Amino acid sequence: MDKKQVIVMGGGPGGYAAAFQAAGLGLDVTLIDPKPDPGGVCLFHGCIPTKALLHLARVKEETGLAGEWGLSFSDVKVDIDKVRSWKESVVRQLTGGLGQLAKARKVKYMQGTASLTGKNSLEFTPAAGKKQESDDNQEKAEGKKQKMEFESLIIATGASSAPLPGVDFDDDRIMNSKTALELRDVPEKLLVVGAGYIGLEMSVIYKSLGSDITIAEFTPGILPGTDQDLRDVFKKERRDLMEKTMFGTKVTSVSPKGKKLNVKFETREGKKKEGTFDRMLVATGSTPNTKGIGLEEAGIETGENGFVKVDLVRRTNVENIYAIGDITGQPMLAHKATHEGRVAAEHIAGKKTAYEPKAIPAVVFTDPEIAWTGITETEAREQGIEHEVAKFPWAASGRAVTLGVKNGLTKLIIDPKTDRLLGAGMAGKDAGSLVPEATLAIEMGAVARDLELTIHPHPTLSETIMEAAELYYGHATHIHKRKKRL
Repeated sequence: MDKKQVIVMGGGPGGYAAAFQAAGLGLDVTLIDPKPDPGGVCLFHGCIPTKALLHLARVKEETGLAGEWGLSFSDVKVDIDKVRSWKESVVRQLTGGLGQLAKARKVKYMQGTASLTGKNSLEFTPAAGKKQESDDNQEKAEGKKQKMEFESLIIATGASSAPLPGVDFDDDRIMNSKTALELRDVPEKLLVVGAGYIGLEMSVIYKSLGSDITIAEFTPGILPGTDQDLRDVFKKERRDLMEKTMFGTKVTSVSPKGKKLNVKFETREGKKKEGTFDRMLVATGSTPNTKGIGLEEAGIETGENGFVKVDLVRRTNVENIYAIGDITGQPMLAHKATHEGRVAAEHIAGKKTAYEPKAIPAVVFTDPEIAWTGITETEAREQGIEHEVAKFPWAASGRAVTLGVKNGLTKLIIDPKTDRLLGAGMAGKDAGSLVPEATLAIEMGAVARDLELTIHPHPTLSETIMEAAELYYGHATHIHKRKKRL
């Protein structure tokens, strides 16, 4: 039986980060994933292609807004084949680069799938038609299942789009987050089910490509759980996407109607509606990829909603098996998985480490962007945490005005007893670029005065953080407010 020191199951941002970190610490590492190169869902059909298309959407939309600044363009035409080709070239460049990095770090990459057969063993199935490297006989490995033993294992198999009851994903007119990025065509009428970050990002993309968008969401508004004032910025800026929204509404059935889809809805109050669409995108969340990977055979425990239970070093109840990323629960974010992967690798290598973030930043890459970190104002209220909020409107930001931004907001959530920063939120163009500073401030235990006294370059959007801190003390340079503290 083939014996390995460390095996990583899953080559996404958590898996390849764990593999690279472990290799850098001198361990012999094998990385297993179905794709031809590392990258996982994030790089192949998630974060990266989505952000590439969102950049395209922003450029197209700004050409329309530029008329207000004195720049006129002829109508922008969309060549969907070229758009698709460009998006795929971005993916190839990044995933191919990771493949080269794996070789440079001497990580053995095996394309295929794996399933645990015990606490120290698994069975590897090569991808169809893929010849795998073998320590003893390469020809024998082709197309054949291989049994392996390991000293340590990191599970990073990620998550998949959650199904919608009554909706048949075999109908190619019904898309999930993966198939929507294939850009098979630009539907005239598109129904987006779910107004979370995936639903909104996809709505922005397809709206820019020319689709008429209708959004159905079961909760009362967009981005459930996000602070209302941040959501309001998006709603003001994107009235075009808010025109056809159905909140408090669920899909009850979908059926073919010629070349279209007939969709029936029901509101929380029991009112029934229906509509006809060319395509439908289901973006109602994700479920962990735990089936078929042998968790039961290895005796690994799962908890609420099927997520794998882990401790501070991301170790499962089985001492030599770790789990990271989406399979371990919320927040299901690539950068969280990357950090977990490094922690797990360091612990396997005997380093003193732990996964103890004070803040995990999140960004919705719509236009405008919405970002937050640490405790949100909503969470502070719900948990009874004493707090004060300092808000700086971007209408008073010189940089925002020069960018043609009419709406935007930076807010700080502060402990009034200690002045420590508990959380922050931003909404507006490139808001995601502001959230790292606030995250670092929270991790370092900074107080509002630290942000106020840190000189920020002018004119930049980053100044809104400084001026929000100034507002907390009642003396912002660009907003007149009665002083309340010294």
